[in-house]
Amino acid sequence: MVLIKRKYANKPDWTRVLKRKFTTRYFKNADFEGYASVTSIQKVSKPLIKNILGKDYCLADDGYIWLEIMPFKGNYCMTTMYDQNKEIVQWYFDITRKKGLTEEGIPFFEDLFLDVVVLPDSNVLLLDEMELKDALDKGEITEQEFNMAYTEAKEIMKNIAVDVNKLSDFSNKYLKEFF
Repeated sequence: MVLIKRKYANKPDWTRVLKRKFTTRYFKNADFEGYASVTSIQKVSKPLIKNILGKDYCLADDGYIWLEIMPFKGNYCMTTMYDQNKEIVQWYFDITRKKGLTEEGIPFFEDLFLDVVVLPDSNVLLLDEMELKDALDKGEITEQEFNMAYTEAKEIMKNIAVDVNKLSDFSNKYLKEFF
């Protein structure tokens, strides 16, 4: 059984979202080269709420925006989740094995299970370590991919996730490119 999922920026299998607008663009400048995609969530069947560190966070609801940054460098994809007031709810880093574009020009990545979440209060969490270990144990990923996932997550936690002001500025800069 193959566990590694290919995830698409336009989230075609996201049944919770009943109505949305999706846009993607390529960027190349001093601080970023890759694809940025925006999903404007217009209508959901029910809000997406996750309990993180004992507090409920609404991650998707009517009027929310998800900005997905897929850089050419690095093995990650960063999603910034905004509420209806364009306030950042969280940053979510998927560690990736492979990234690319579909024939239709939709960015995608192969999810390597391990994730890093950064909250606006500077809390940083490493998620899904057991999923990564299970994938290694089942032969779904190589030991090299396992090690790369941890190396990438640690790099994000050490160099990117430490400054929420810088993360906010970066995310807001690219969100403004779409609105």
